[in-house]
Amino acid sequence: MCTVEKRGNVFILTLTGDDEHRLNPTLISAIRSAIADIKSQSSSAAAALVTTATGKFFSNGFDLHWAQSAGSSAFRDRLNHMVETFKPVVADLLSLPMPTIAAVTGHAAAAGFTLALSHDYFLMRRDRGVIYMSELDIGMTFPEYFSVIFREKLGSPAARREVMLSAAKLKADEAVRLGIVDSAHDTAEEVVAEAVRLAEKLAARKWNGEVYAEIRKGLYPELCKELGLSARAVCCIHVAYCPTRNGTHVISGNFCILSAVHPSEAYNIFSGNP
Repeated sequence: MCTVEKRGNVFILTLTGDDEHRLNPTLISAIRSAIADIKSQSSSAAAALVTTATGKFFSNGFDLHWAQSAGSSAFRDRLNHMVETFKPVVADLLSLPMPTIAAVTGHAAAAGFTLALSHDYFLMRRDRGVIYMSELDIGMTFPEYFSVIFREKLGSPAARREVMLSAAKLKADEAVRLGIVDSAHDTAEEVVAEAVRLAEKLAARKWNGEVYAEIRKGLYPELCKELGLSARAVCCIHVAYCPTRNGTHVISGNFCILSAVHPSEAYNIFSGNP
């Protein structure tokens, strides 16, 4: 289903096997378990996540064959079940306390496209693979949280029209032009290598993970509301008071505030302002 490899401060989550990595309840549960494991392992140090896949597909979306296998009467219930169980995966990635990078080495369609877009960075293979929202072609509407993530993450109306109202199958260079993908690379190996390099660079900044996650959530308020994620003010400042010859103090050391206060209030606490 999926594996987790740790290289220094970089975690690599790989969807394994040569199938289409269809998002059925079993794979969705495995991804959530892997993310939870990564989060627990990274609690004491700065880190970054790369998500990738083996084979021809990054992910071909929800497992419609699994939904259909129970008969037409149960199809809608099974489809709704996948929609609802995948929603926490998006929430997990949005609230993960580290930078996240999708290294898309094959086709990413429907929910598989959404999985990639749930990361902070989106790298794609140029020589093979497309990104594609198939819902219009197969006669299905978007789950509301899909619509929200595309509204908030795709800044261009033209990009949203291509993806959602044209069902375009976009190759890497076109996706870069539309501002959907950050960079295109010639082979699968180059995509993963560049994603790992970027992850190492970001992890080396040693940012506080909780602060990073809260800033990320602040960028997508409508998506957070749809996912049921609440925001909080997190203030982690290096402070300690050391006397100097003229009686003033120099700030150094480590303190951390995690609360619902506005960040300006946290600043006042440390600056001595009333």
